[in-house]
Amino acid sequence: MKHNIITGIIFGTLTLACGQGKITYDASGNFEADEVIVSAEQSGQILAFSIQEGQQLNAGQLVGQIDVTISTLQKEQVEASIRALSQKTQDPVPQTELVQKQLLVQEAQLQQQYRERTRTENLVKSDAATQKQLDDINAGITQLERQINVTRQQLRLNNSNTATQNRSILSEKGPLEKNMAQFEEQVRKGQITNPITGTVLSKYAYKGEMATIGKPLYKIANVDTLYLKAYVTGTTLPKIKLGQAVTVRIDQGKKDYKTYPGTITWISDKSEFTPKTIQTKNERANLVYAIKVMVKNDGFLKIGMYGEMLIDNKQS
Repeated sequence: MKHNIITGIIFGTLTLACGQGKITYDASGNFEADEVIVSAEQSGQILAFSIQEGQQLNAGQLVGQIDVTISTLQKEQVEASIRALSQKTQDPVPQTELVQKQLLVQEAQLQQQYRERTRTENLVKSDAATQKQLDDINAGITQLERQINVTRQQLRLNNSNTATQNRSILSEKGPLEKNMAQFEEQVRKGQITNPITGTVLSKYAYKGEMATIGKPLYKIANVDTLYLKAYVTGTTLPKIKLGQAVTVRIDQGKKDYKTYPGTITWISDKSEFTPKTIQTKNERANLVYAIKVMVKNDGFLKIGMYGEMLIDNKQS
């Protein structure tokens, strides 16, 4: 790309230096695009990768698959461990259920004894029952109340032990879930996903090859909008600003030009020397500034193509 830019500069400066005609443009350079090199995020054999150079791709489109069998098996192993832990946290405790049922029976018996005591008290008042019968019922109630207290303590102890056990199990579950998330990410990275909408410019890998993390797979760029990277002299610099509308033109035949509306999107804050090989000593002292002009592509503009910029719609 840098070589193409310098070639454009040389073309323009040669026209001036050789005196073959008056320059009718304010800057010249070559078209470029924001290119993205898509690299492998996982190591393994490329199982599927069917893109072709020149193919149009959408952002987020799945374009290939790298073998992630080992990561998948590791993920399944961790999932099995998590399921086993989850089963342990489900009320193990047939014993706890048995104690709960025992408590319900005891409470029902106690309520029955309360009713029996009330009935016996009424009978004693009417001399239809003896005091000993009432004393026996009260003793039975006292015994049941003590049994219920013991049963409740046993139930609380079982629940406490279960909660402690569950906390211990859950403390093991957290790290396992983190491990599973790591393996899931490794599996996801085995999918080759296209990052931007654009056209495939170059393809560097093929199905069946081994990929390593960071290995370039293909290069893509959005060619719907291109940028003319050109250079202006220090005398032209005060005439331009960011966001300024300009005219961009390309050759159309030997003498004609095709023009496009453009917008200046970037102006370098540093000056550069123009190429020294084709200029006089005085001209080598001149400084130029790099700029970028955004141009909507109608399909005829190509990356690397030479173009010229004119201020105020200046035409030849």
